[in-house]
Amino acid sequence: MSTNPVYDQIRSDLSNNDVVLYMKGTPAFPQCGFSAAVVQVLNHLGIKFKGVDVLTDPALREGVKQFSNWPTLPQLYVKTQFIGGCDIVREMYQSGELTDLMSKHGIAINAQT
Repeated sequence: MSTNPVYDQIRSDLSNNDVVLYMKGTPAFPQCGFSAAVVQVLNHLGIKFKGVDVLTDPALREGVKQFSNWPTLPQLYVKTQFIGGCDIVREMYQSGELTDLMSKHGIAINAQT
């Protein structure tokens, strides 16, 4: 069985961090509107997360899409579980489902008013 170094990196990111966002750019400087929107939601809720810039590694950029079987970025993972992209995260935030999911997994929410 051959190992895929990109998948190994993704598994490592996911096992070492409760919340991981594969995105274009960094949390401090998102490089696309969709990534910026997810960062804004997570920051608004005060959720600590690891942002992974896929623009610095073309193999990772394609590999994360194959890993999740999801064709677009950004991609949010919580406790190793793939949650979705920008539209799904926004819908979950607006409905309260994202807050419930984080609470269910014991992830602190420090919402800003």
